[in-house]
Amino acid sequence: MGSTIIPIYQTAQIRELEKLAEERFGISSEVMMQRAGKAALECLLRHWPKARKIAVVCGTGNNGGDGYVLARLARERGLTVTVWQLGELRKQKEAAQRAYEACKKDNVIIQISQEEINITDVDVIVDAISGLGLHGEMKPETRRAINAIAAANVPVLSIDLPSGIDADNGKVWGAAVRATITITFIGFKLGLLTGKGVGYAGQVFCHDLLLPTELFSLVTPIAEKLQHPILNAHLKPRPRDLYKTEAGHVLLVGGDLGYTGAIRLAAEGALRVGAGLVSVATRSEHAPFLNLTYPEIMCHGITAVADLQPLIEKASVIVIGPGLGQSDWAKSLLEQVIKSKLPLVVDADGLNVLAKSAGKHDNWVLTPHSGEAARLLQQTNEEVVADRLQAVHALQKKYGGVCVLKGAGTLVQEGAAMTGLCPYGNAGMASGGMGDVLSGVIGALIGQGLALGLAAKLGVCVHALAGDEAAKAGGERGTIASDLMSYLRKLVNVI
Repeated sequence: MGSTIIPIYQTAQIRELEKLAEERFGISSEVMMQRAGKAALECLLRHWPKARKIAVVCGTGNNGGDGYVLARLARERGLTVTVWQLGELRKQKEAAQRAYEACKKDNVIIQISQEEINITDVDVIVDAISGLGLHGEMKPETRRAINAIAAANVPVLSIDLPSGIDADNGKVWGAAVRATITITFIGFKLGLLTGKGVGYAGQVFCHDLLLPTELFSLVTPIAEKLQHPILNAHLKPRPRDLYKTEAGHVLLVGGDLGYTGAIRLAAEGALRVGAGLVSVATRSEHAPFLNLTYPEIMCHGITAVADLQPLIEKASVIVIGPGLGQSDWAKSLLEQVIKSKLPLVVDADGLNVLAKSAGKHDNWVLTPHSGEAARLLQQTNEEVVADRLQAVHALQKKYGGVCVLKGAGTLVQEGAAMTGLCPYGNAGMASGGMGDVLSGVIGALIGQGLALGLAAKLGVCVHALAGDEAAKAGGERGTIASDLMSYLRKLVNVI
């Protein structure tokens, strides 16, 4: 598309691209529909080459038109095709109506659904119900169709978006198709890549409908997919005479009574991505044994704030929050590290303490999950999850610096820069300690000289890819944070 970035759009930008394609380049909606239907069929045949019987469930909009094009072309290829039409034919859009008529002319079986639909004896179902067109509570007939698709228990190809998913934010409008594969058109939609939509989209492929490269320069995307190879190129080979202090001295602050694991995981994460020195400031009760398994970690007992200052003076970056707690001890330590003027990574209870006080700085990275983000913004968790893009913008505006909103499709926001979205990671990473490791990873990358925004973007990608590698080795269920360590090391050494 004319640049190295992979753009992500919301509905407004996609509609604008469609409009400009027609007005400036003479590519009609009907031409785009024909290309979309053909691309969707090719996707189906590539992934299910043995499929012989398919059902296509169509709505009345252009998404349904895409489905009709696919159905006609599939019949020409010798497949047995049945189309289920939802909604009244008189409500079809013009291009979709023509696609319907072409199917009818070619004797494709079309069932006009009034009430229940019963999909049986098929190899693949094609979901062409709503696509971009759903932005509100769905009709009962749509919900029934979604239930019927689920009941069929066969692979599903969704066209553009799984029906029921909001393209702009991934919200589920009551119910949604759980696709095996989604083929989306023109550009990636945000709702496929973050929030609840990630769990419904399956594998996502994008086809640009052969639109001119020039077209994409006319509309600004709302985010970009982060790409590990491009980001990792900023980690240059180390000179042979490198001294350990030149690789950064990361100071990690946390580990209140009973919470030693979090700060140790963060420290190990920092070591594994190349920090030259790693120190931990923790409760005095923990210091003698916290590094028993990793003697490379330098542990210091902190009773009072004054004990922390000599460690700050030796550090190049501070990570605060893992296992920190919310006691007076925790609050005093957070206040002290903020005064230091060193770059900070604030995570976990560091964020919970921060939420109770005012503070805005340009020299920190905040790494909340949705619950912590809700406290920082004084919103509910549901409000944050419903619009993650808005939430990460609001966090950055309120607190400054770089904000990392963790979760499926982690978002990274730095000032007015384009939002970065991490496309890596898996459900096996929904386990305790993963966020602690990430805080150490980002801190170590900052210590090695990367700017805060770059360190945050590369950090979330390396961390998520390490999770993918760990899950690949042993399965998602049962993956734990410490499983990532060896993969972190490999990923930051890829040239």
